[in-house]
Amino acid sequence: MIRIALLFVTTCLLLSCKNGKQQQQQRIHQVEKHLMPAIAFKGESIPTYDIHERMRHHEVPGISMAFVDNGRIAWRRCYGYHSFDSLKKVTPQTMFQAASISKPVAAMAALSLVEDSLLVLDGDVNDFLTSWKVPDNRYTDSAAVTLERLMTHTAGLTVHGFPGYKRSDSLPSLVEVLKGTAPANTRAVYPDTLPGSIWRYSGGGYTVMQLMMEEMTGASFDALMKERLLNPLGMEQSTYSQPLPPRFHEQVALAHDEQGKEIDGGWHIYPEQAAAGLWTTPSDLARYMIDVQNTFQGKSNRILSRSMTRKMFSAHKGDWGLGPALRGEDDSLAFQHGGANAGYRSLFFAFAQQGQGVAIMTNSDNGRDLIDEVMRSIDRVYGWGLFQTEKKARVPMEPSKMKALEGEYELSPRMRATIQAKKDRLVITPSWNGQSMVFYPGADSAFFDLEKGWTLRFDRSRDEGEVMGFALNEATYFTKVQ
Repeated sequence: MIRIALLFVTTCLLLSCKNGKQQQQQRIHQVEKHLMPAIAFKGESIPTYDIHERMRHHEVPGISMAFVDNGRIAWRRCYGYHSFDSLKKVTPQTMFQAASISKPVAAMAALSLVEDSLLVLDGDVNDFLTSWKVPDNRYTDSAAVTLERLMTHTAGLTVHGFPGYKRSDSLPSLVEVLKGTAPANTRAVYPDTLPGSIWRYSGGGYTVMQLMMEEMTGASFDALMKERLLNPLGMEQSTYSQPLPPRFHEQVALAHDEQGKEIDGGWHIYPEQAAAGLWTTPSDLARYMIDVQNTFQGKSNRILSRSMTRKMFSAHKGDWGLGPALRGEDDSLAFQHGGANAGYRSLFFAFAQQGQGVAIMTNSDNGRDLIDEVMRSIDRVYGWGLFQTEKKARVPMEPSKMKALEGEYELSPRMRATIQAKKDRLVITPSWNGQSMVFYPGADSAFFDLEKGWTLRFDRSRDEGEVMGFALNEATYFTKVQ
């Protein structure tokens, strides 16, 4: 009887395991087949696409992803090639530039230095710097630039991001980057607003953090990150080394621009390692995400204590934590970050408490559009309710009013956009990439694009109603020039 019972239990477990694998394969298949646009028309079904179809549409040569569920990597999928000119397929070991995802990973290591009393969150950063210091001015007279403010993009520092350097370029030192002196290709990092007063994204701030970490430990940044975080988490396909060591070159997915052309030299170099210098894989990013989840839930403390991890998730201005961006609260609390280096786009998103998440990496400047469509598909399959296609109504507009919006618009002398009216839509063609976008008239005089969810809002003169220009996504303004 005991043998029969054991056989019955074993059979049930095997069937359960088989059913679980079948269910997972079905979910992966659904994710691959149901990529969706940002917006669909009300009363119409939402169009869905196959991932290979959308890779061709967006001219993305390769994409890799890893899905996290219940403290483990549940599945990994890779599509496409290292480049359009290569037959070398993307695999889970293929490395991409993480770009700004470098920041929350670096911030986690910085927080470990805080726990070891080598750094402090609320002290003046100049107390921890020797070879360069944040310039004192009227903004720092009443408020200090602190590590906490660097991590949360509230330090009031300049320099949004970094373009990187060609592999043939001379590379600046970190101090030259901060001073903005040759051969650095960005301006100096300095406070131009009151620290703590506003949220404004600053890669310059994370470069200051990098110098602090190096000078307080006496170690190079890549060695410090390897010892403090990458090795302990088993992130074996990851490095902050810049330039990338030759031993990794064969594992790299080459970078591509908006036209599908390979970036000169295959990729750019980023001496601003904390801000943009991480080379990694979705699987390794998943290991980072899992450790953060486990520590937040009190299951681990390999890098940080539970109390410090919860402090990392304290919301500051802009819903930003100490490194990652935050979303939701309580059981729905999530942490995330995107990345955009020359020829690479990436994203990770993870729930702190629920245990699910995903990391996605691509080797194209067009990769974010593809990533967004994949995220909407994952949301649909797993029922997150966060990345969904929005429904908008068609709002008719008289052809004469549409025609009046035609013309040439200028952001700068080198950045122009041509608008043409075609039936019930506007077609806008940017001069810098020639990739046309279609916008439909919507409510409140705003036009919208179905694929990306972008908006156009036109500005008219008060007296004659003449079209003066338009705002793209309520932010970037183009002036009508003819």
